[in-house]
Amino acid sequence: MAKVKFYAVRKGRNNGVYNTWNDCKEQINGFSGAEYKSFTTIEEAKAYIDGESSVKIQEGKELVKAYVDGSYEHSIREYGSGVVIIKNEEVIKTYSKKGNDKDLVGMRNVAGEIEAAKIAMNYCIDNNINNLILYFDYEGIEKWCLGLWKTNKEGTTKYKKFYDNIKDKLNVEFVKVKAHSGNKYNDEADKLAKKAIGI
Repeated sequence: MAKVKFYAVRKGRNNGVYNTWNDCKEQINGFSGAEYKSFTTIEEAKAYIDGESSVKIQEGKELVKAYVDGSYEHSIREYGSGVVIIKNEEVIKTYSKKGNDKDLVGMRNVAGEIEAAKIAMNYCIDNNINNLILYFDYEGIEKWCLGLWKTNKEGTTKYKKFYDNIKDKLNVEFVKVKAHSGNKYNDEADKLAKKAIGI
C-alpha cells in the first residue's frame, strides 16, 4: 500500500497543505524561490508551514552552535570557508580554510559556505556532539540538505549526499541570519573566510 503523503507549500502561489503532488506542483512551478516539502503526517506539514524546524534538538544531549560563511577570489580561483564553533556561549574553535575543488569553484563564495557547513558538521561528529545549531546567511545551506532545492550541480549533489550520510548521527537545526547585519559571530565567520584566501 502506498504511503500517504501531505505536500506542504510554505512559499508559493497559494500556501497550504495539499494531498497530491499535482496540486502542490501548481503552486510552485515557475514560482521564484518556492519552498515546499512532503510529509507523512498533516501535523508535520502544518508545522513546516508555520516555520517550525523539522529537527527537534534532543534534550540533555551535548549541543554546539556554529556560524559559517564563504568567500571567493576570482584572480586565484579559490574559495574560503570560515567557521566559528560556540559552546556554552564561548568560542571554542575557529576554522579558516581555502579550497579549489573543481566541482565547487564555479559556485564561487557559495562553495566556501558549503564547505564551512561540512566542517561544522564534521566537527560535531568527530567530537561526539549530537546537536548542532547551524547559523548561515545563504539559504541553500539549509535547502539543499532538506531537499527543498534541487541539487543540479556536482557540488550541491555531493553536499546533499554528505548530509544524508550524517543526519542520523547529528541533529542539525538550520537558522538563517541576515548577511552583514552586525551579527558578531556571522561577521567573524565572514572575516575567517576572507582571511583564508588573503582578502
